[in-house]
Amino acid sequence: MPQKDLPGFAERDFEAVKAFVSDVLLDRTTHETSLVDLIAYGDGHFRAIFRPSYFMTPDSKSTPSRSQWSTLKKKLKRHDHQIFVFKDYGMVACANDERCCYIDFGFFRE
Repeated sequence: MPQKDLPGFAERDFEAVKAFVSDVLLDRTTHETSLVDLIAYGDGHFRAIFRPSYFMTPDSKSTPSRSQWSTLKKKLKRHDHQIFVFKDYGMVACANDERCCYIDFGFFRE
């Protein structure tokens, strides 16, 4: 999305955002979060980097489906109606030459 088309983002406390995303990415059976890292950007938006096991079984080698990404976006919006989720998402390198998922988001100014 071109920078001029982005909404202005509200400043949020990093630890509060980390707790929010950790909860959204929580496996309710194991009580473990899939969140690996959270990156804060100067314009107020964030990037959550998380294990693909959030979407699928650990032995699965496929990438998440479009439907799974859409479901995650909806889940984020249900948890906080002030959230703006970027259209782009995908996979990035993370620890031990593994692949992780990422999603970018920010919070609308009130």
